[in-house]
Amino acid sequence: MKQYRQTVPIRKIIRVLSEFTRLTHLPTYNDPFPVPEAKIMRYSYGEYEGDEFPTPDSLFNYDQIMDFILSYGEKALDAMAKMDPADAEIIEKLMQDGLLDKVAGRYRLTPKAINAMQHKALMEIFAQLPRGTREAHPTTNPGAASERLEGTKKYQYGDPISELDLNTTLRNALARQNAAPPVNSAAPSSPHAMFPIHLQNSDLELHHVEGSTNVALCILIDQSGSMMRYGRYLAAKKVAMALSALVRQRFPQDSVDLVGFYSTATRIREEQLPLIMPKPISTHEYMIDVQIPLDQAGQTHQHFTNLQLGMQMGRKILAGRQAEQKIMFIITDGQPTAHVDGNTLYLQYPPTRETAIATLQESLLCMRANIRIASFALIEDYFGMEWVDFIDQMTRLCKGVSFYCASGDLARCVMESYLNGKRKKTYIA
Repeated sequence: MKQYRQTVPIRKIIRVLSEFTRLTHLPTYNDPFPVPEAKIMRYSYGEYEGDEFPTPDSLFNYDQIMDFILSYGEKALDAMAKMDPADAEIIEKLMQDGLLDKVAGRYRLTPKAINAMQHKALMEIFAQLPRGTREAHPTTNPGAASERLEGTKKYQYGDPISELDLNTTLRNALARQNAAPPVNSAAPSSPHAMFPIHLQNSDLELHHVEGSTNVALCILIDQSGSMMRYGRYLAAKKVAMALSALVRQRFPQDSVDLVGFYSTATRIREEQLPLIMPKPISTHEYMIDVQIPLDQAGQTHQHFTNLQLGMQMGRKILAGRQAEQKIMFIITDGQPTAHVDGNTLYLQYPPTRETAIATLQESLLCMRANIRIASFALIEDYFGMEWVDFIDQMTRLCKGVSFYCASGDLARCVMESYLNGKRKKTYIA
């Protein structure tokens, strides 16, 4: 008689996530943080295959909790402190596994949890990349310790002998000895007259190899209020976390710095990245023109887009990095609506010509500092195409590149640009 098993519903996870949703007081309609309704798993029956029946511990999935924290930032951590005591064992389990820590009555993510989030984001992104994408930084410059290219070159002092083309080197030596007049002209020539072979520096030939380069990368993440829509901020965070993990694992000679820009700009530390959120919209007036001293910027609206200040901060960070190539990735979903002139901050909506000019001037300074700019414009909105002209103008001015994509395609565009977009046009023999 065949045995049948019953699939156990994950009631504990559903109850915990529902409790988090209730404690964060976030409505499900027209809200910047939409929370999907929990779907109760129904019972299903199938032929028993001999596997052990799952236990509650084996059904518990940390990824669901970590994704919730990634989506809600500090609000999720605050909600954990108000959880029902019946679910306290879940938090206790996270703390025992070293994923959460409690300091001064507040929960915080541990380095182990951040590394786990970064690794998960990296694996999700690479699963979406087309086959054949190389995890390397190719250049058209022949270099050392990489894949061989077609052709050879003469040996120069300091070149690696490991890339010696032995066949071509021996042919050069034989041809040189055969062309030279014999020491004893009376001696009859014979096939053995060329032996032994005496190598000279001029005979040595080396394979061309594909060189590699190191990169200093600065990612500018838009934290304006509009980034709350369509999960844009979540996609941007995952991309930044995945890049950090990729650099640490595969390209330790590279560096990744993070800058968030809104009405002003701030540098983001790696451990802060999972918890950053867009700035909440504090006014719905159609026209805004605010001027305020820069040192008092925290007293006014924070949800504007100050790309100029973000690029300025990124340029200063990259100036302190010793790298052959310096790249700035800009992830944004709208035209700049804030800029700085002297010590005055200007918040202007609808976007003004003054803000656009100030931002373009900063992009020109980045180009003169040998910083390559790549812009990733998120355009899910039906009216999004109205501001792409600014991105086009900035791209032409600073001789950069631009990508227009939805949030779901952001990871693929950024990763492919980072992995394959570091080519030089010069050739060094």
